[in-house]
Amino acid sequence: MRKHTITALWEEVPDDADDLVLVRGGFRIYLCMCGRQLADRAAAESHALETGQCTTCLGTTVEDIVPGFSQKCTACAGTGRREAQLTWQLAHVEAEAVITVEIVRGLIAGLTEPFRLSQVADLVRETLHLPAGRLPVGPRVRDILRGLEARGELVLISAPDELLRGTSVMLYRDPYWEHATG
Repeated sequence: MRKHTITALWEEVPDDADDLVLVRGGFRIYLCMCGRQLADRAAAESHALETGQCTTCLGTTVEDIVPGFSQKCTACAGTGRREAQLTWQLAHVEAEAVITVEIVRGLIAGLTEPFRLSQVADLVRETLHLPAGRLPVGPRVRDILRGLEARGELVLISAPDELLRGTSVMLYRDPYWEHATG
């Protein structure tokens, strides 16, 4: 059985670089452990799909968020496999159907003090009687809270835990929100 894990390699830009995707003074090629060289991200994803690998992490189990910062792949739950990626994507779709904006808005309406993402996620899980690990409750609640923040209903009051790329990419591990006054 051949191993199919695809890694991205940065190379120097050759003189005949017309047809290459240029990124920050170099170009990226993809190389699979089976020996196949893939010209671009689309070819790498296609090969990953053909070989049953996750099309997000390309079978490596790690997502590179920005240079110097990676995390366990959220698309396949760090397995590197396409089957797990599809299961997780279906769970995200189910979470969107079950955990609605109205439910979260109703649950946080009574909170008068600043509240954490984890508090609201636990409250949603408890209210809807969702077993831990069944659905991606935290990510769904985060998306809803960010949406309410964008609509002006909530204000994010916590500082970022990490600046990954200055102030353009910030990491919040368990942010605080409060209701907007006005």
